[in-house]
Amino acid sequence: MCGRMTMTHPDDAMARLFQAAPSNDLPQGPRYNICPTQGVGVVTSDGQGRRYRPMRWGFLPHWYKSPTDGPLLINARAETIAEKPAFRAACRERRCLVPATGFYEWTKDAAGNRLPWYFTTPDGAPLVFAGIWQIWDRGETPLTTCAIVTCAAGDWMAETHHREPVSLAPEEWAKWLGEEGKGAALLMKPAPEGRYRRWRVDPRVNSNRASGPELIEPLAA
Repeated sequence: MCGRMTMTHPDDAMARLFQAAPSNDLPQGPRYNICPTQGVGVVTSDGQGRRYRPMRWGFLPHWYKSPTDGPLLINARAETIAEKPAFRAACRERRCLVPATGFYEWTKDAAGNRLPWYFTTPDGAPLVFAGIWQIWDRGETPLTTCAIVTCAAGDWMAETHHREPVSLAPEEWAKWLGEEGKGAALLMKPAPEGRYRRWRVDPRVNSNRASGPELIEPLAA
């Protein structure tokens, strides 16, 4: 699963990384507690070039009459994405990259308290999640929306959560975007060993109103 994430790299650096043209209305950072329904920077490709653009995190199927007409679809399961009516067209036609500098997962202690963990890369490089997107146009203003693809957790991640976001290596970006032939389905797998590091962080991040760099600092023993 992926339900909260961070983005602390500048927009211009991210645009250069993906060789993408940046939009001028990207969410302002740094951001240490990105929550569902908020805007995120997303990379799309039309076969002629890439764009780094804002989208609402929370995929809206075309039949929703309002943004709250059904479940909040922030994740799409890799096992069923090609068959689910909400996602199958986007899986074929509208795949995207969702970069982040890290994300949060939770465990529980014996008393049922939620204990947050922060996941990031060992070298500080951004994570890049597989995503899908869609324009929802049944409201007064069209919304461009996205979801992050998840898969069953690998052995290491399973110590914390039974699902994990599908993260892509640089050599996999073009294939997921549809720029390099077929085979994107083969990319929907757990991350290889060593892609992440993790540590406990302060439970203040449990609130979607919390913000600031202290949210990702390791919790003192």
